[in-house]
Amino acid sequence: MTRQLDDYRMRMGSHELVPIMIGGMGVDISSSDLALEAARLGGVGHISDAMVKTVTDRRYKTKFVKAKQKQYQYNVASEDKSDVKFDLEHLAEATRMHVEKTMERKTGSGLIFINCMEKLTMNAPKETLKVRMNSALDAGIDGITLAAGLHLGSMALIADHPRFREAKIGIIVSSLRALQLFLKKNSRLERNPDYVVVEGPLAGGHLGFGMDWAEYDLATIVTEIVTWMKAEGLAIPVIAAGGIFTGSDAVRFMELGASGVQVATRFTVTKECGLPDDIKQEYFKAEEDDLEVNEISPTGYPMRMIKASPGIGDGIRPNCEAYGYLLDANGKCAYVTSYNRELALHPDEKRFAVKDKTCLCTHMRNFDIWTCGQSAWRLKDTSLRKDDGTYQLLTAEHVFKDYQFSTDDSVALPEPEVETV
Repeated sequence: MTRQLDDYRMRMGSHELVPIMIGGMGVDISSSDLALEAARLGGVGHISDAMVKTVTDRRYKTKFVKAKQKQYQYNVASEDKSDVKFDLEHLAEATRMHVEKTMERKTGSGLIFINCMEKLTMNAPKETLKVRMNSALDAGIDGITLAAGLHLGSMALIADHPRFREAKIGIIVSSLRALQLFLKKNSRLERNPDYVVVEGPLAGGHLGFGMDWAEYDLATIVTEIVTWMKAEGLAIPVIAAGGIFTGSDAVRFMELGASGVQVATRFTVTKECGLPDDIKQEYFKAEEDDLEVNEISPTGYPMRMIKASPGIGDGIRPNCEAYGYLLDANGKCAYVTSYNRELALHPDEKRFAVKDKTCLCTHMRNFDIWTCGQSAWRLKDTSLRKDDGTYQLLTAEHVFKDYQFSTDDSVALPEPEVETV
């Protein structure tokens, strides 16, 4: 009998879950609505804490961004951004609001985690990370996934929180060595991660690999980690991520010893996803040649996206005074450096290109960088093309259940929508 993903369950403490986790795509692409559907259906959903003040301003009509911009307006023309700090009380309030308003709507037997992007250094990496994680725990989040640039000391920042041993805490790694380093560093806390997401080279957004990413293989890395865990007597669920497009793909990782899979790209074209609908159509239209891995991220990590993303090469003025999420502990950002170099070369031009780096804060906020997994070009095969050439948006439930119940590498198409006149 052909196996389907529903034949398996993922155990996480006292929870028995459908082994499907939806990844935490920022900024608000993995929306509350998307995470809530995953939990309702018995799996795990993520919200993202990327640019959380922007998210609450947009969703709940707060004014956090405007307040920060007004406070530092005097500094806009300065290359030195070291003065531009986040108000930690505002950051805590925004995080609590985002989490509380999500959790109060939660139904079903699944869980909702927050994806905590550690690449968001925010001109005070340790202080801001501690506030974000503790505030999420205060607000009742089921778990925290430490993602995007794993810091070995992250768990220690929340070790004194009353929910430290109750909430689920997971990490994302792309190699056995990264996992071993994290476990060794945190052994004194006497608390292992509750799950480990193993993200391969075909994932979307920032990658845990260099530009030699194509030389690596997710199945090989998962097998290595599962084998090592078994030898060490560690019963930590391993969740495979990156390039898992069908339920049959997922089953193959379960057969390798994974406890679940993390998927995201197929949910970018769902109604619940936070992307604007016109951009979801860009994802449907993309061909394989339209995808690229580039080095335009100021973080220094390669990043996968659709080549047509309007933010690529766009020389917009840095908006650190309003945002500034990628400013390091010294108030530096690679995009600010690149922008000022081009400004000096083109002093009389109102707009110019900055091709080597991009202002991720502004462009992600405006949905102008279209990150995706390597399988995004297959999205058109998951839906129906309408008479006007656009594609029918899917529901998160449809995609979730297709992963859960499909067999033989098939993809279930949606029921045609009845168009109203």
